[in-house]
Amino acid sequence: MPIRTWMSAGALLWLLIWTGCGNQTAELPAAGAPPAVKTPVGPVPGPGTQPALALNPYSQHAEALTEGRKLFVWYNCSGCHGGHGGGGMGPSLRDQSWLYGNSDAHIFGSIAEGRAHGMPAWGTKVPEDQIWKLVAYIQSLGTPREPQPPQ
Repeated sequence: MPIRTWMSAGALLWLLIWTGCGNQTAELPAAGAPPAVKTPVGPVPGPGTQPALALNPYSQHAEALTEGRKLFVWYNCSGCHGGHGGGGMGPSLRDQSWLYGNSDAHIFGSIAEGRAHGMPAWGTKVPEDQIWKLVAYIQSLGTPREPQPPQ
C-alpha cells in the first residue's frame, strides 16, 4: 500500500477518534439537507396533560340550533344518521352513549376529522362556524331545545 493511503487512513482514524471524544464544535448539515427537527414524532411519553376542550360559541343560541338543523339536512347528514339523528347506516346521535365522546369538542372533531368505518372528514369542506352550528343542533337532540323534533 502506498504511503499516501496509509497517511489518509491514519488522518481519517484520528478525525473519527477526535470527533467521537466530544471535541467537535458543531455538526454541519449535508448540503441541501433540511434542518434538524427537535420535535418528537408521535405521542410524547409520560402522563402528559389533557388540553382544554374547545367550547361551542353557538351552544346557547336558539337561532344557531335552527340553522344547525338546516345544515344537517343540507349536508345530508340524515342520509346516514336518520332524519332526526335517530340512526340508520350511521349511529344514533340521540342517545347518550358515544364511542368518540359527546362533548362539543369531541363532536366537532368527529365531524371535522372523520372517524373510522364510515364517517368522512368534513373539516376541509364545511366552514368551522357551520360545524359548530351542527354540533349545537346535535347537542340539542332529545332536549326541549331541539328545533323541529320528531313527531
